[in-house]
Amino acid sequence: MTASETRLTPRAVDAVIFDLGGVVASNGRPSDLLRRFPDDPPELVRAVIMGDYGADTDHPWHRLERGEISFADYRSSLAELVISAGLRPVVDADPPPSGSRLMFDFLPNPPVVELVRDLKEAGIGRGLLTNNIREFSDQWRSMLDFDELFDDIVDSHEVGMRKPNPDIYLLSASRLGVDPSRVAFLDDTESNVEAARNLGMHGVLVDEDPSAAVSRVRRLVDLANRPTTE
Repeated sequence: MTASETRLTPRAVDAVIFDLGGVVASNGRPSDLLRRFPDDPPELVRAVIMGDYGADTDHPWHRLERGEISFADYRSSLAELVISAGLRPVVDADPPPSGSRLMFDFLPNPPVVELVRDLKEAGIGRGLLTNNIREFSDQWRSMLDFDELFDDIVDSHEVGMRKPNPDIYLLSASRLGVDPSRVAFLDDTESNVEAARNLGMHGVLVDEDPSAAVSRVRRLVDLANRPTTE
């Protein structure tokens, strides 16, 4: 029996689905937004800016990610919420034009990007599942060649659903042609990971240091034991 015919451990998953902010990108976590309100309680800021992120409601942020309202509409709604809550944001000395760019520039997360490339080389399916905003698509897509790295991309505003709605996870898995039980899902938000686990996926929480999450995925796909294609 040749090395290519031998597998030392079984592979637990056939595809891996990645979140964008805080996973494929090193920034873009909710904490990056909270830093704009250093003088206010973080949980209050998060509730005002993003609503209950572990739910799927009619909060303006949730509607924005589902593509139901524009970024300009969100900003108008947010101004009223911030004033009502008495929040005190830090104002940029030279703010960007409304809707022209992200509140921060996404930066690649090298260990995760390397993992994606290794999965591609090994023939493992790769999906991107992101809660995102129509007006910001061009900018985050310029960070990497996503179409080259991923087999499929599910963007919340394009499909009218957002995490943690179970249907968006099922959509992503079905577009990869994989049963949810054979999927590893990576996200930096515990509620999104828990929603994936409830569907039978292998949920992997990604910390600011992604090394533990990357190592777990490598074990799930048995990457170390896969022969190099010649």
